[in-house]
Amino acid sequence: MIVLQTSIAGITPKRGKVRDIYDFGESVLLVSSDRISAFDWILPTGIPDKGKVLNQMAAFWFQQLGIPNHLITTDVTKMPFPNSTDLTMFAGRSMLGKKCKVVPIECVVRGYLSGSGWKEYQKSGSVCGIKLPHGLRESDPLPEPIFTPSTKAETGHDENITFNQMVEIVGRDISETLRDKSLEIFCHGSELAMKKGIIIADTKFEFGLSEGQLTLIDEVLTPDSSRFWLADCYKPGQGQPSFDKQFVRDWLTQSGWDKNSPPPELPDEIVKKTREKYLEAFRILTDTTELLS
Repeated sequence: MIVLQTSIAGITPKRGKVRDIYDFGESVLLVSSDRISAFDWILPTGIPDKGKVLNQMAAFWFQQLGIPNHLITTDVTKMPFPNSTDLTMFAGRSMLGKKCKVVPIECVVRGYLSGSGWKEYQKSGSVCGIKLPHGLRESDPLPEPIFTPSTKAETGHDENITFNQMVEIVGRDISETLRDKSLEIFCHGSELAMKKGIIIADTKFEFGLSEGQLTLIDEVLTPDSSRFWLADCYKPGQGQPSFDKQFVRDWLTQSGWDKNSPPPELPDEIVKKTREKYLEAFRILTDTTELLS
């Protein structure tokens, strides 16, 4: 079953590009749909089981990382659904979390030079105001991981900002804490992933405040929030195959779509290959062969 949209009687969700978010008062329900976005558009074709991969991988990492997070339960039978709710559309893809005051910053950590960081480095020799050594190639490891925050955009792209700009938005104390905590989580997660043969090139974290405590929220170290590479296939000096929507982006780029009008339906083969990539990342990192449903 492809789940593109969920519904609960009497509750209107906030719908993001991928998640449906329901306010339950003291808690929030985050439902990972099978929607997929590219080039700032939500595509008309879903990827089967994508939402389950995101939800269950995030739950895995929340347990592994051992830091304060928002997760209460992923068991739909323990969630405060109205009695009339069809739980089948929520099973395996839902996470009940503590309600937090969201910090309006995407906490991006980069361990390798790729994506928008590589583009900026080619122009200026720096990434988000951080000067890097001369002569680095695409996909090279950085001397040490760097923290490159961005603003949280409701629509479109997040905007990269410098650390000093972040300080102006949320204050120095919380900025320094978020930077240090993000680097700590990235290094810990990267170490665990490397043992499974996966390089985490970069990722983004989101935090909120729960009773005054900084709390990791939303998703963590998933194919939608991170750039994963197979260590055995890693070749610096070029782009790397990744465990995300690469097949989708490549097909859309080659399809003739102008990226300004509603996007076309995805061919079955692209849907199949993309699903397989998400599942492969899940199986490698979690050592789990089957998704929960």
